[in-house]
Amino acid sequence: MDRFFVPDLWILVTLAAAVFQTGRFMLQKHLATETLSAGGATFSRFLYSAPFVALLLPIYLSLSGQTLPPLEPGFWLYGLLGGTAQIMATVCVVLLFKQRNFAVGITFKKTEVIQTVLMGWIVLGEGVSALGFAAIALGVAGLLLLSGGAEAKGLRLADLRNRAAGLGIASGFLFSISAVCYRGASLAVASDDPLLRAGVTLAAVVLMQTLIMAVWLRLREPGQMRRVWAARRVAVWIGLTSMGGSLCWFIAFTLQNAAYVKALGQVELILSIAASTLFFRERISSREWSGMAVLAASILMLVLVT
Repeated sequence: MDRFFVPDLWILVTLAAAVFQTGRFMLQKHLATETLSAGGATFSRFLYSAPFVALLLPIYLSLSGQTLPPLEPGFWLYGLLGGTAQIMATVCVVLLFKQRNFAVGITFKKTEVIQTVLMGWIVLGEGVSALGFAAIALGVAGLLLLSGGAEAKGLRLADLRNRAAGLGIASGFLFSISAVCYRGASLAVASDDPLLRAGVTLAAVVLMQTLIMAVWLRLREPGQMRRVWAARRVAVWIGLTSMGGSLCWFIAFTLQNAAYVKALGQVELILSIAASTLFFRERISSREWSGMAVLAASILMLVLVT
């Protein structure tokens, strides 16, 4: 009897991460539109995930009979750089949701896949073939389609100068930095257990992110921390989905090349379209559909050739 095909673990956790992340961005869009600033909506992610992360690591250590592994040089630097980049990227995405519909906002963010390939090549020395660069060029064409908006004609580099395009490209660039840095941090944990390496990295990064955002809001946005607490009935679900998504991303980054992980994570595009049309009742123009399709094609091409 033929055996059932069982996908690799990194594939399963990447798909789970995409589901968690879509849910979290939906909640953040809702809060940023109705209640909080972009900074407050971003802070809620880290604040409400921190307690769950703080419990998860010691529980896993106890159940697995392991101790906290040594951290190799560079762990804290990689973690700090990745965590800071992720904060800035998340703020950009939340601001982007106020400019364009949910699906387009997520698609702009997904330029991180293309940029992750480039960052992995530059920072970690992970190679890119000539066909890989061709896929990146195709992705740029898709980006130009999206950048022009629903009423634009043709492809113009000038369209990249609008606010929505700037936020989208910036978020993708910053997320690509965080992805590569998180892989570097997880590889700097001296353990053969991918779950432990992911858990240690996640705990350290979330702690740093919570402290950074708390200081920022206290100094720059007085009153937002009280609003984040007042929105806790919704925001706590941001924390839960954030923890689930982050843990799955960290496990995937530990098991596989960051570019492959982010490429498979493009299933989030399909989920975002469903959320945009079914939940937020937003209209997607024909040009936006074309831009998303071209970007998706470039990403699939990257999967096949890198």
